[in-house]
Amino acid sequence: MSFPIEQGLFKYDITDHYAILGVPINADSRQIRQRYLKIAYILHPDTFHGKTEQEQKLATKILSKLVNPAYETLSKDRYRQEYKLVLSQMGQNLADELSSITIATDEAQKLLQTSQDRELTYHRLLGPLVNQQYDNLDDVFVITAQISELNLIYLMLSQGEKVKQKAKPKPQPKPEPKPKAKKSSPSKQEKTKEETRKSDNKLGIKNALKRAEQDMERNNLSQAIVELREILKQDPNNGKCHGLLGLAYLKQEQLTMAKIHINKARKVSPQDLIVIKAKLALDKVLPESGQSKSSDKP
Repeated sequence: MSFPIEQGLFKYDITDHYAILGVPINADSRQIRQRYLKIAYILHPDTFHGKTEQEQKLATKILSKLVNPAYETLSKDRYRQEYKLVLSQMGQNLADELSSITIATDEAQKLLQTSQDRELTYHRLLGPLVNQQYDNLDDVFVITAQISELNLIYLMLSQGEKVKQKAKPKPQPKPEPKPKAKKSSPSKQEKTKEETRKSDNKLGIKNALKRAEQDMERNNLSQAIVELREILKQDPNNGKCHGLLGLAYLKQEQLTMAKIHINKARKVSPQDLIVIKAKLALDKVLPESGQSKSSDKP
């Protein structure tokens, strides 16, 4: 089911699962589950109070095609953390565009103008929207768009602030003057140890990638995903690893995660055979992925 929204995170070709469920971006698993159960009760065929057959069909579609996938992503800690990393990275990339971005909703405008207690303002503005989100099916998409724009501004403000804090140099006490001494260069032994450590690390990653490929050939996808995620902890910009992880998620039919890792692989290693293979596999499942907005933007 296509989502007729061109605001907030949806504008950047990302499905805003938090907006669909109407929970804040920092919601925990308990809040997410409680909210999902409430929406499911409203939209489920056995409890939906729609007057016409068309309304009942629409409620069922929204539940199965939008609400359930959103809950599937946010209810599992591992998927939720990966998804939040993607949103955080996006917030950092867009933080510089904050002054030129077009804002359509009053709520997002108010959040942008808030200089203090941003967290409190974000939750206060979110509350009324969430309370009426699923009261009327005609308003579901409109209100979800408003929530998503609020989420986008919140992310851009939060991540932009973090970037500034990282860039700000920490004041350091002035060191006491020391007598000049001859500069000592690293000894041959130290250099050899460092080179050996780097070589061992590369070899370990290479072997781990080989094991992951073998696991995928045996269709042991869960083990392959665990292995690949461990590699990314050591080497976050390993294009081949992202490509293999994207293929593994594709086989598990986790399209959102597959798309994230394959797009990352294309950025860092566009000529790698595994990456090319992963992109072709993704295009077969999502033919429009080659023309998506996110792939056109740095």
